Order: sequence, then C-alpha cells, then structure tokens
Amino acid sequence: MTAPSPFHAGEIAVQERVGVHERAERSATHSIRDHLIEQHRDFYPLLPMLFTGFLDVDGRPWASILTGPPGFSHALDERRLRINALPAPGDPLAAGLRDGLSVGCLGLQWETRRRNRVNGLVSGFDGDGFTLDVIHAFGNCPKYIQTREAVAALEPGAALQETRTALNADDRALIAQADTFFIATAVADGADVSHRGGKPGFLRLEEDGVLSWPDYAGNNFFNTLGNIETNSRAGFLIPDWEPGRILQMTGNAEIRWDIEARVGLPGAKRAMAFKPSEVRSLPNVIPDRWALLESSPFLNRLRD
Repeated sequence: MTAPSPFHAGEIAVQERVGVHERAERSATHSIRDHLIEQHRDFYPLLPMLFTGFLDVDGRPWASILTGPPGFSHALDERRLRINALPAPGDPLAAGLRDGLSVGCLGLQWETRRRNRVNGLVSGFDGDGFTLDVIHAFGNCPKYIQTREAVAALEPGAALQETRTALNADDRALIAQADTFFIATAVADGADVSHRGGKPGFLRLEEDGVLSWPDYAGNNFFNTLGNIETNSRAGFLIPDWEPGRILQMTGNAEIRWDIEARVGLPGAKRAMAFKPSEVRSLPNVIPDRWALLESSPFLNRLRD
C-alpha cells in the first residue's frame, strides 16, 4: 500500500509544473516527520527567537516573532514543543493566540545557518506561553541565510504599534536595505512560515506598492509556493536588526511564471510578488542588536 503524500494539491501542482514532483516525494519520505528527532530536540533550546506563521480571526496570514532567553523553546517530548514566550502587544498573534490555533514555527540559528521547521496546533495556552503539538517537522538547508551575531542588548522600551494601510518612508527604507524576510502562508490544513534571503535590493518595491523578489532554487518542496497556488493570502515580516523593530504586513501574493518577470534577477527561477493591505510596525521587539557577519556564499554564485 502506497503511503499518502505529505504534500497537498497546491504543492504537487507547483512541483509538477517545474518537473520535480517525484524527486520531492522521495526526499520527503526521509525528511518530513510527524515528530521531533533528537537533533531537533537539541536544537530549539539554543535559540533566542522563533519566527511563526498563523491566521488571524479574519483568515489573514501574518508572520510574527517570539523571543526569550535560550531555552524558552524546548521539547517536552518528541511530539510537543513548549514555547515559554508570548507575542508583543500589538502583534496580531497576541489577539489570536489560543488553543487549537494552527501555527508554523521556524527556528534559525544565525551564527551557523542552521534552520528547522515545525508546524502544529497550539495547546496548553496560558500566561507564560503555549505548547505546540507537532504535525510536521523537518530541516531546511542553509542556503541564502546571512550569518549574524548579537552584539549588544537592546534598551527596553514600549512596543507601541503603528497600523496603516500603506507603507511610509521608514518602511520603504527598510525594504530597500533588507537582506532577510519571512513569509507566512496557509491552506486549510495548516499555517506555515518560511525564510527568504538575498543581497540588499533583492526585495523590490514597485511603483504601485507591490513588493517583488526572485525565487531561488530550494529544497523542491515548494511549501510556500504551493500554499500561494491554493490560497493567495500571505503575511510578511521584515526584521530591522539595529533598532530591534519588526515590520509586519498582510495581503495577497502571486507567482510570476513568465520569463519576462525574471529579467534583471540573477539566479531567479521565478519571480514572486506581494501586495500589502495592512501594515504594522512594532519597535523594541527583537531583544538584541544583531550585526551582519557574512552574506550567504550561495548569493555570490547566483550570477552564474
């Protein structure tokens, strides 16, 4: 009897379009699990932050960040990840966090470029945090991740949100110099969050307020693109590393398959676009100041 595919119809459609479905299925059989292997159980307690993806009460995806001293996220066992942290006031996750909520989590160790993903359902939500009951867990390759190190503690301050429908000058400046962002997507069976990295300028702001970026070769699972193929709604988070601010957006995304969309985007397999409908800026959320050590060496090869 053939085991069911770990991929939904949207992911399969994208994989088949680019000719990698059989390869992705083979890879998934030994990499996508329904539990945390020992390596992952040892990994999460090392981290000072987790990135998350979820749906708000209106069904809109958002990307968020949870922070704490190393150990704030740790495995209770192979099927439960305890997260002793709560979102900042004003973060959409703060209003929607509850038992049964589908949450995608991404752990990323900036110093080593290690990253692992775990998606599941919230349980045991209380005043200290929550437990994530694992549905899917798998590792990601280190491609396109910039190495960073924490160089100073951020002075504590109020996390007062600004909510608006359009990007302002500060947002545009952050987008222009960003080398990292996170995108949240979702389908009926769950939410997800994924990392994207590139050289400053890879995330472009078009005249009509649309953000666009190149889609580089990855693990061939096409979790994000498959979700967008099924549900165009998406969420964005861009870290502003020096002052500790995060820029959050929700809106709609699309895959630009045409060759013309890749002009001027070295290494791009496709182009992507996102139109924000709501924008939130939260200061003093990232607890440390982070300095760039080295851009990903994969980025230097894209011209070839």
